Amino acid sequence: MECQEEKPIIYTMENKPIVTCAGDQGLFTSLYTSLAQQLPREPMEWRRTYGRAPKMIHLEANFVQFKEELLPKEGNKALLTFPFLHIYWTDCCDTEVYKSTVKEDMIRWQNSLRAHGSADWVIIVVETNDTKKKNKTNILPRSSIVDKIRSDFCNKQNDRCVVLSDPLKDSSRSQDSWNSLLLKLRTLLLMSFTKNLGRFEDDMRTLREKRTQPGWSFCEYFMVQEELAFVFEMLQQFEDALVQYDELDALFTQYVLNFGAGDTANWLGSFCAPVRSWSGLLLRRPIDMEKRDGIQRGEASLLDLRSYLFSRQCTLLIFLQRPWEVTQRALELLHNCVQELRLLEVSVLEGALDCWVFLSCLEVLHRIENCCDQAQLAANCSHTVGLWAYATDKLKSLGELCGLVSEKGPTSEDLNRTVDLLAGLGDERPETVNSLQSPYKKLKEALSSVEAFERHYLELSHAAMEMYRAIGRMRSARLVGKSLAEFYMRKGDPERAETFFQEALKSYVSEGWSLPVTHTRKQIAECQKLLGRTEDYLQTSALLAGDVNLTTEERKHFCQEILTFAAKSEDHSHKVNLSMGVFAQLTRLQFHPATASVHSGAVLQVELTLRCLMPVSVKIQQVAASIHFDLDHGGIHGRSKGAQRQTNPGTVEFNQGNPSVGPSSAWAAGPSLELDEIQDRSPSDNSLNSTGVVCKNTHLLMRRHDSNSPPETPNCVSPPAVAMKEGAQMLKVQDVTLEPGNNSIIFTAPSGQPGTYTLRQLCATVGQIQFVLPHIYPSVHYEVYSQEPQLTVEPLSEPLLAGLPQMVKFTLLTGHYAVKKGDALQLSNTDTMPILPSTSCTARISDPTAELVGESVLSIQSSEKVTSISLPQTPPYHTLEFQLEVLCIIPSGSERPANERLTNGEVRHRPRSYSHPDTPMIAIDQRMSIDCPWSIYSTLLALTFYIPFKTKHSLLSAGNRKYIQVCVQNVSDVNFTLAEVKLTEKQHASLELQSLNTKAQQLLCSKHSVFCLWEVRWKDDLPSCLQCVFCASFSPIKQDVSAFKPFHYQFQLERVTTLYSVRAEILPPAGEQHCRSGFLCGLEVCITRLTEPAEGEMAEESRTDTDGLKTTKLMYEVADSSSNWAVCGKSSGMVSMPMTANATHKVQIEVMPLFAGHLPFPRIKVLKYLPHTAAVAIQPDPDSCVENDSLSLLDKTLDDPGDTASIRSRGSIHSVGSGDQQQKGVAMPRLEPFSPGQVFNHSLARQVLVLPATDDHIIEVNAT
Repeated sequence: MECQEEKPIIYTMENKPIVTCAGDQGLFTSLYTSLAQQLPREPMEWRRTYGRAPKMIHLEANFVQFKEELLPKEGNKALLTFPFLHIYWTDCCDTEVYKSTVKEDMIRWQNSLRAHGSADWVIIVVETNDTKKKNKTNILPRSSIVDKIRSDFCNKQNDRCVVLSDPLKDSSRSQDSWNSLLLKLRTLLLMSFTKNLGRFEDDMRTLREKRTQPGWSFCEYFMVQEELAFVFEMLQQFEDALVQYDELDALFTQYVLNFGAGDTANWLGSFCAPVRSWSGLLLRRPIDMEKRDGIQRGEASLLDLRSYLFSRQCTLLIFLQRPWEVTQRALELLHNCVQELRLLEVSVLEGALDCWVFLSCLEVLHRIENCCDQAQLAANCSHTVGLWAYATDKLKSLGELCGLVSEKGPTSEDLNRTVDLLAGLGDERPETVNSLQSPYKKLKEALSSVEAFERHYLELSHAAMEMYRAIGRMRSARLVGKSLAEFYMRKGDPERAETFFQEALKSYVSEGWSLPVTHTRKQIAECQKLLGRTEDYLQTSALLAGDVNLTTEERKHFCQEILTFAAKSEDHSHKVNLSMGVFAQLTRLQFHPATASVHSGAVLQVELTLRCLMPVSVKIQQVAASIHFDLDHGGIHGRSKGAQRQTNPGTVEFNQGNPSVGPSSAWAAGPSLELDEIQDRSPSDNSLNSTGVVCKNTHLLMRRHDSNSPPETPNCVSPPAVAMKEGAQMLKVQDVTLEPGNNSIIFTAPSGQPGTYTLRQLCATVGQIQFVLPHIYPSVHYEVYSQEPQLTVEPLSEPLLAGLPQMVKFTLLTGHYAVKKGDALQLSNTDTMPILPSTSCTARISDPTAELVGESVLSIQSSEKVTSISLPQTPPYHTLEFQLEVLCIIPSGSERPANERLTNGEVRHRPRSYSHPDTPMIAIDQRMSIDCPWSIYSTLLALTFYIPFKTKHSLLSAGNRKYIQVCVQNVSDVNFTLAEVKLTEKQHASLELQSLNTKAQQLLCSKHSVFCLWEVRWKDDLPSCLQCVFCASFSPIKQDVSAFKPFHYQFQLERVTTLYSVRAEILPPAGEQHCRSGFLCGLEVCITRLTEPAEGEMAEESRTDTDGLKTTKLMYEVADSSSNWAVCGKSSGMVSMPMTANATHKVQIEVMPLFAGHLPFPRIKVLKYLPHTAAVAIQPDPDSCVENDSLSLLDKTLDDPGDTASIRSRGSIHSVGSGDQQQKGVAMPRLEPFSPGQVFNHSLARQVLVLPATDDHIIEVNAT
């Protein structure tokens, strides 16, 4: 906009509320200035009806001389000319003057007001000192005149008479009088406003409710509601005034919509008249009186009404400092007006609406620019850019209509049309005559010549694009650019047009708009053909030939363009590379066999399914697929199972995007991710150490992208055409015809060298053109492996039970080795796991698909150390399976035979049993050595057997009689029969073990136990150590006698001789026959040595006294864990026992029974006391059979309480003394329990009768 342009007049409502002044005009004239200045200074709260929020307003008034013509006539509803208040001014202080002239004048004034129904009036009496001085003799006090006035005119409204004292003096009394007067005037004015506006609104509402009646006119109602808006604007309530215009706008819009739906109104006929003028909006006048008069007369057109209504809204929005809302409303108005003209079927000259919209857009922009500075405009260009773009579009439409865009220029018909359009603009408005860049001048200049039109159109287009880019609306900027490209195409400049088409296509492709993509590609193809860009044109033609949005004829046309070029035989060495995605799509790839893994030399077929996008059949000279060979990932190491190889999918489905938008949606997001698996295996046994994932195309994925542009779509037309990389190995098929739709192509894949073959690229050759698929994704590969022979042994059923014949399965995967006639497996025989002879053993031979090929009977020969199994002839990569029966011997005991050596010279390690965490059975690992014909090394295989039994023994004593008990527990899930149970002793022939077992066979169910018992009988002396062997036969239930297998269990019993016997007696209190609860009783403990000391007894257990008598120390302890007895006094002590037969020691202890009944005896425990070797020998008491109560347990190092407490807490071997002393290396005495059977307690199961304590109870009995 030019700086010389005149600033429009900022309109403010000059009308003010009318207040009439009657009476003394000279008096009023002297006070007018002060009154007009002070009235609007203080705001007043205006409380309105219908619950509307109160507002603070400043009141102004237009004081005029009272005339009866100013009073409203009946039926006149104009508010702007309505007098809201009537004032009568007087300074009369003379009674005679009042009665003769003033009173009569007041009566005439009151009668006029009463005749016109005006009740808003006030009488102001002015009192001055000058008046009093002039009429000093004839005046009455002021109060008398005021009283007379109030009595004559204000009987019921005394506040309607106000006194103003000395108004021209500067005194506090005068100021108070002024304030009182001004407050009264403001109050009366507000009351009048509220009353008259309320009455006006009611009348207006009544008029609006009659809109359904015949004869109702919107124009009349418009003038009424606008009158209310004027009043609000007069009171500077611009928001309320804007609401009135918005209501009128909404009401008229609703009527237009109803008309479009078939509900017509008679008054709309005037707005359906043909449009004769399209001069655009006029926003530089406060009120466009010309258009307002047309509305008032009912002669305005639709554009006139809309223009006037928006100009008033714009004015109020500017007053409210909301200029950006003006632009928003303007854009909505322009679009709505176009639609309303169509709904009302208004006749408009072609191009007239474009002129009106163009002028209106620029008028709004000029109005906003004059209200804001450049910084505000730049910061808020998002509000104005829509108007710029709309004006650009309309100017382009006008240029096309008037022939200003074509290469040849306008014709005579175009010139006539231009003249008609310019005539409808009329004369330029006076407000813009002096402006050099007014909308009127711009439009007239743009339509005057081709050069001027191009200059203005380019200026508007670039301005709109820059604004869109500045606010980040790239899609809209490219849309304007596409329109500009179409302009260049019509001007014959395809090179400049292509750039804008490509930018627009970026947005359409990235957002998936299929129809705009198709239309834009057609335009790009036209540009490329004109520019002679053959490869780009062919690529675009291929895209359009496969685009389903085009008609069949159009698709065939573009397809023929490709085939015509392909048929040229100019230079066969130069091939045009196009993307295959525009020609055909790879939808499925399937391997035969489906495992996608074959051994070297096997046949593997690859079936491709291509969906041809062309509308006609296309003959392909060659379809080729490049293969990348990777030796590192190949199966060149031995693998026992196919499942251990990398699992490749047999069928791969390829997801395709929308073909009309692009060959694949993945192109818009960038290159696809190509992942591959890497494995690190041990070179010795091929075991997997680690695995991971590696990205093959990191260099493509990690590229930096421009953050200000959408994802890069190469060439903006299609994926890039990549040349086919010729590899050493290719899949090729010659002379293939692709029909529209799905086509199947079968390749025979190379499988000579082991490794991983990855399909990388696909190429279809049509004459001079190669359609290339640069990346096959997801990654597709197949594996060719060269497998070493693998021999595995596994149980036929789980688990393998030791001691019973078990079937094991031998599986030989021949791999690349062909088993020849005479090949045999050499198995080393072992004593712990012999191979059982079999009458017939059949081997099954199957191919890689697990289909049975043949069966053969194996020849098995056994010698002392080796079992030889002759193998039948088997082709490579086949499976040979057969079964053998083996028996794992259950280990019986601690015998360890000499080490044996295997056939390969290695020392055979004896199998060791161990506890398995997953089962209660004991596991035994048996290893076997097998010599294979394909290897110079022996193969070591292991089988795990489980012992089905757990066996334990115990020694039982009954005085001097001894018993041995063996418990056999079945921990397996099989039920067994146990027979021929026998127990023998290996070292002492004179010893007899008498069986107390009555059954010859016993059922041993799963998770159950069987107990066997023998009594030990001897002639001379019972040996201190027994070497026993438990023997039995077992078999699963319901088996023949021949199925029983032996089971041995060896164990050793030590210290079986009974050394001491313990007897106890409980004596009742003196004078009592039985013990009683709560009374002390005597417990007599008798410890007797039964045998002489045997040779080999520990020397530290005994010591020699002064008489040469050997003694040993025993520790006794009386405890009752069941809390039946209370031990009174010392519960434990030490005794010295002579080491001679029948030596006896007695101990007296006091106990108290706590309950009545048959109570078991307290528990008596006897332990060995082993003193430290450095201790000084204690002289024994002469009477060795009497308890030595004064003997310290720790040889004077501990007192009795500590001794008793420490002894009670000991386990199997008691150490008396602190841990600190033991850590320092001081030899401390300790307690050691006797072995089972060395001490026999005769009183262990005895009971004693305890009577309850004597208690006399008094029972009270009531008889009724």
